[in-house]
Amino acid sequence: MTLRDQLFALADPTYRDFTRPLIPGVEHLIGVRVPQLRRLAREIARSATWRTWLDGAQSLYLEERIVQGLVIGYARCAPDEKLHLLKRFLPLIDNWAVCDICCWHLHNDERQPMWEFLQPRFASQQEYEFRFAVVMSLGNFVDEEHLDTLLMHLDSARLEGYYARMGVAWALSVCYVKFPERTEAYLHGSALDDWTYNKALQKIIESNRVDAATKQHIRTLKRRR
Repeated sequence: MTLRDQLFALADPTYRDFTRPLIPGVEHLIGVRVPQLRRLAREIARSATWRTWLDGAQSLYLEERIVQGLVIGYARCAPDEKLHLLKRFLPLIDNWAVCDICCWHLHNDERQPMWEFLQPRFASQQEYEFRFAVVMSLGNFVDEEHLDTLLMHLDSARLEGYYARMGVAWALSVCYVKFPERTEAYLHGSALDDWTYNKALQKIIESNRVDAATKQHIRTLKRRR
């Protein structure tokens, strides 16, 4: 049974109809829940033929692309090989769901190679290549070592795409939760456009890890037009 056959066997029309409006522009959607996609991807990644499977993988449906990205994250191989596979996969990302679901928590030996891999992607004019760099970073590189460089990259972004700008706002909220003083100092002098800046404040306020008094303070930082 092919992956596509397995996906259609797992299809939930109600879930598909619920999901479709949340992922604008996606035409080919089967309706399979993410935990089931992760299970299928783990099975493929554990097999001896996962490389061959990736070479022939189909990409028409959203779920097929998600499984490909997950297999790359789960695969046991050297970081250089994984990054080669990721570079081949990135052009298939055409929406936030594929981007975000396919980001993974890095193993120690993957961290430095991935950080180097992401550097030119922060300057990409492709919305989802850029968002991938941002989302992978907010899950792995909001730390003492990388914070200043990450803030610099976020501040330099000039993409107009909604999901690129939302990625920046999300990342800044994570930076604030972990490094509030340094992130607020950055915000005071940032070159962000007003929409992205205010959206970052909104994401901070929405965070469950920020107390009520701090949220009230953040509201005072809003830019007024």
